[in-house]
Amino acid sequence: MRKVYPNGTVAAPTTTKSPPSDENKAFVLTVWKKSLLFNCNGFTVYDDKGDLVFRVDNYMQGHKGQILLMDAAGKPLLTFRRKKLSFGENWLVYDGETDINPAFSVRKKVNILNKCLAHVSRISCEHNGTGSSPSSNNKKKNLMYEIQGSYAQRSCAVHDGKRRIVAEIKKKEAVGGVAFGVDVFRLIVYPEIDTAVAMALVILLDQMFGSSRRFSS
Repeated sequence: MRKVYPNGTVAAPTTTKSPPSDENKAFVLTVWKKSLLFNCNGFTVYDDKGDLVFRVDNYMQGHKGQILLMDAAGKPLLTFRRKKLSFGENWLVYDGETDINPAFSVRKKVNILNKCLAHVSRISCEHNGTGSSPSSNNKKKNLMYEIQGSYAQRSCAVHDGKRRIVAEIKKKEAVGGVAFGVDVFRLIVYPEIDTAVAMALVILLDQMFGSSRRFSS
């Protein structure tokens, strides 16, 4: 079996908009769309030394609408729950395995003009419940990240509020003339974003635009 973890090199950003502040400090991960558990769907994520960093094993029939991101030891880091009865596809992200006070939300946004895929917004304390919808000014203020590109092509960039690229999804280079395909790709994480949050965005992009969406619909 081919080794799927990365070679540690970081290519230049694929966009001309506000490059990352320090490419030399980027954390390069290899994402393998495969669970470590038999007969289970998910993700296995390695660092540039080939060590396990993250895992997702609960894309199963009994976990519709809920996904858990774990570290290498199986400790829960983030829980994703699809928001019911919302306009469009919207996911809430919680710390650990809690189900109260979500940290942020990820909403699917398809904009052909700027290839926008999703908006990531922090959730204010006063809007954690079922109150009225926030105003347009509050929505703009709470916007954390915007994701652009094509997940199907494994070519995405995550921009923060200052239009800096804080994370990228890229195809993994072929080794020995053998291509990996779309199930093995790179996640490049820059210092401006937490690594677990960046991986969370990958998982939810896969739910919104990838084949995994059938497991939680």
